[in-house]
Amino acid sequence: MQIGIISDTHDNLSNLKKAIDILKEKKVDTVIHGGDFVSPFVLRAMEDLISNLTGVFGNNDGDKLMLRSIAEKAGWDIQNPPYAFDLDRKKALLLHEPDILDTAVKSGLYDVIIYGHTHKSDIKREGKTLIINPGEAGGWLSGKGSAVILDTDTMQEEFFTF
Repeated sequence: MQIGIISDTHDNLSNLKKAIDILKEKKVDTVIHGGDFVSPFVLRAMEDLISNLTGVFGNNDGDKLMLRSIAEKAGWDIQNPPYAFDLDRKKALLLHEPDILDTAVKSGLYDVIIYGHTHKSDIKREGKTLIINPGEAGGWLSGKGSAVILDTDTMQEEFFTF
């Protein structure tokens, strides 16, 4: 299964469209968002472009009630972090801030841990755990958006910028 991973869109609809175009071209099955959508209109912009979305709230997400309402109407799943879930027969943990990252890795419970917040990409393996921070889809700090595609069959990742 091909999974698109983005985070920290921070209302940048232009970059969000670029990211989604790439994810659609790569035929991803679902999108994981590591938080900081920021405004509900970001989810509205995603409604016609993404069929499956799992995400967590970030520290800059404002109207969480509206964000959750839009997500539920679209059949998406947005939770408060940390959020543990099954990802194509893999145990996954979705964070925004990396404050419990070390503890989660040391627990040995997860095949993949995804986080955001830092706006810096980070892809590494520690033991059996693949750790992914896709960087910032919004591109506000670095000047470029970034995302990751994860193949859950091979656990191989592809990092790209836009």
